[in-house]
Amino acid sequence: MVDSIVIKRVGIRDYLSIDLEVEMNNPNDMDFRPRAHITGTRFSISSATSGKEMANIDLDSEQMEAAERDRQVELRVKFSVTGMHGRLSHIHPIIADGKAKKLANANWKTVQPIQFG
Repeated sequence: MVDSIVIKRVGIRDYLSIDLEVEMNNPNDMDFRPRAHITGTRFSISSATSGKEMANIDLDSEQMEAAERDRQVELRVKFSVTGMHGRLSHIHPIIADGKAKKLANANWKTVQPIQFG
């Protein structure tokens, strides 16, 4: 299950493009099914599983125009897991190249329809 969603950036590329940071409760959890909604000028992301609104942001006129024109949004998602990602207190170097080992982050990109209401 999703622990939290943070909207990091809103821009316009081919579609309205929104960068999200999604924190999951557990590394084996695959339950992330976002739904995009716009009410007035407020863009929100909710969970298809629970229907709960997870994050929202107000859009400016140019972003609203792109959303109304395409009626789709490109979500660029960076996943992390509670307790696994963040700052490493002990750096474990890779002997072969002398660099610190980092935990892998999953990235995901999708185009979702926007529900206007």
